[in-house]
Amino acid sequence: MTPESVMSVANEAVKLCLLISAPLLGIGLIVGLAIAILQATTQVQEMTLTFVPKIIAVLLTLIAVAPWMLHKMSFFTARIIESIPQFIR
Repeated sequence: MTPESVMSVANEAVKLCLLISAPLLGIGLIVGLAIAILQATTQVQEMTLTFVPKIIAVLLTLIAVAPWMLHKMSFFTARIIESIPQFIR
């Protein structure tokens, strides 16, 4: 296994990790920003108010995109397992 092939697999794994986590992080960011704007306009400065809507939004997003995430992860894993003989050479 050459250093280039290791770096290639690591690069693909990092890209996949970022791609899979993007929807959850994006929704968390949007909901957090909306709650922050709501708190600023109403002058309600409760620190725990942001957690429950974020958790609910991220959980609903996870339920919605879980099949897509699973497909991406299983496809990547299958490709890695299929390429094991090439790595051994």
